[in-house]
Amino acid sequence: MKIDKDTAVTLNFKVTDATGKPLDTGSEPMVYLHGGYDNIFPKVEEALQGQEAGYQVTLTLAAADSFGERDEALVTTIDKKDFPPGVKVGGQLQGRGDDGQDIVFNVLKIKGPVVHLDGNHPLAGKELRFTVKVLSVRAASAEEIAHKHVHGEHGHHH
Repeated sequence: MKIDKDTAVTLNFKVTDATGKPLDTGSEPMVYLHGGYDNIFPKVEEALQGQEAGYQVTLTLAAADSFGERDEALVTTIDKKDFPPGVKVGGQLQGRGDDGQDIVFNVLKIKGPVVHLDGNHPLAGKELRFTVKVLSVRAASAEEIAHKHVHGEHGHHH
């Protein structure tokens, strides 16, 4: 079966930075619903359109085509007194951006009475290489299409 709109695609993947340093080895296969459901980066989906099980490709994605460009407006500080107990450097806090949208902030450092936070994805601003191998392709169920994601093994569980 060829990859097309409303197919469930299972693939192995590996992500490296531009120098080849591994960032995610994809220890478990990934399953996504193909067809513009925002379950995978559009450039990866575009490259897989019309392919079949066994197809393998390595794609280089600019920052804009993966986790986006870094936005220095998302780097901020808060007073340590406003910082929840138990969260450490490397941890995460959920907050709201200026536009009212939820943002996950990574705790970069704690220096004296100030906590430094970054709301950018850790891979924002980086060129990435994705190596994917299609393991299987099947027709998605009506429920998966209605929910806009794959259910079951390696997919979404309700």
